[in-house]
Amino acid sequence: MKKFVVIAVVALVLFFLISKPTQSADAVHTALGWLRSGAEAIVTFVRSLFS
Repeated sequence: MKKFVVIAVVALVLFFLISKPTQSADAVHTALGWLRSGAEAIVTFVRSLFS
């Protein structure tokens, strides 16, 4: 079951990358922005703990 889910997710990602590359790039850019914001928030929190 796990192998099937992994293959399905990879196939879906490849489908979107091939069929809609611009929208896929925008989605990746947005996701990376969220990760960056989250990392910055964690760094700010840790800095405030030790200040």
